[in-house]
Amino acid sequence: MNRRTPVSARLPDFTWDTLDAAAATAAAHPDGLINLSMGTPVDPVPDLIRQALADASNAPGYPLTAGTPALRNAIAGWVARACGAGVDGLGVLPTIGSKELVAGLPTLLGLGPGDVVVVPSVAYPTYEDGARLAGATTVRTDSLTALGPDPRVRLVWVNSPGNPTGRVLPAAHLRKVVEWARERGAVVASDECYLPLGWDAEPVSVLSPEVCGGSYDSVLAVHSLSKRSNLAGYRAGFVAGDPALVAELLKIRKHAGLIVPAPVQAAMVAALGDQEHADAQRERYRVRREKLREAFTAAGFTVEHSEAGLYLWLTRDEDCWETVDRLARRGILVAAGVFYGPAGARHVRVALTESDEHVDAVAGRLAGA
Repeated sequence: MNRRTPVSARLPDFTWDTLDAAAATAAAHPDGLINLSMGTPVDPVPDLIRQALADASNAPGYPLTAGTPALRNAIAGWVARACGAGVDGLGVLPTIGSKELVAGLPTLLGLGPGDVVVVPSVAYPTYEDGARLAGATTVRTDSLTALGPDPRVRLVWVNSPGNPTGRVLPAAHLRKVVEWARERGAVVASDECYLPLGWDAEPVSVLSPEVCGGSYDSVLAVHSLSKRSNLAGYRAGFVAGDPALVAELLKIRKHAGLIVPAPVQAAMVAALGDQEHADAQRERYRVRREKLREAFTAAGFTVEHSEAGLYLWLTRDEDCWETVDRLARRGILVAAGVFYGPAGARHVRVALTESDEHVDAVAGRLAGA
């Protein structure tokens, strides 16, 4: 019997499944597991957001794919404040978290075999997964000049602050990417999920006039409330930028039923309208970052980039799996750098999302590492 190749065959093994053995080792530590790998928020959802969700829970009808007027206004207002964008001519659209949009964007934009998606040399793996699902080709590079006049490029991903590296791209660099893409009819998608977490450098949005020149043509910015507001479990994100592209995404998402639930939309309005809880969460991460940075540096690790974002990008100049295993024996689970591309093979990523108690215990466990 002739069987078609399953779609899943286009994809590698799920990234986090490859950590199972190290996770088991770390969990067997007498004092338990300290999980610095995935970056899952552990702090409580702020009360005002939970209340907004509860108040909107009597939602028997279908929600709006485009988002309620209140949510669209909240997104536009936040983008104006946080990204320096003007609201005139700006398209906005809520998404079911940011990952589904990242994975689906090449398909939603109509990419397929023969098209090229450009991603950073060290990057969030879902950029490449999305290209694979669409049947497009991925090119890893941090220098667009290396691509030459390739007419196949349809989508360019930028990520600042970067995951996993924490690297911040200057406005001048981002502006050149936007200009390069516009000259070739390509779309620039900027993953800005960590934009509010600048530490040693101030990140700039692709929607800032100094990057996009005041025009949102061919530009999309992807944002998430998972880290800012501890809403990973709510799946609350949004995309903003080129109104024509956003309108096209909306048309397709209506057909596909890709809709943020009504109670989550109400929770997003509350989250986007309140800065106090976000500042408090940012301060928690700042303190944890300093403690983890000091602990790993004292244990002989080198911290590279990491000037912003939710992670430390570390190396001992050894194969990343040796580092993962070394730390797992001490009950500490970290992410292997190779998850993010071959260029990360001698690094590991450490997340700032563990509890204060576990973060405080890291230094003691690293003694002699």
